[in-house]
Amino acid sequence: MARECLICEKGPSAGKNVSHSRKTTVRRFLPNVQKKKFVFKGKSFFGYICTKCIKRYKTEIVYK
Repeated sequence: MARECLICEKGPSAGKNVSHSRKTTVRRFLPNVQKKKFVFKGKSFFGYICTKCIKRYKTEIVYK
């Protein structure tokens, strides 16, 4: 799956749009993931990582 964080495995979630008349339609909430090449705990990865993990592991992850 393209929209999933490699570190925390955060992915899309579902919800509903609610109109003024209270009619609901299903929608998706997509996480803010960025495509990065990085080294984490000595291993090299190339994939998607969420912005929360980028901030959280800023000192542990080396971006290339």
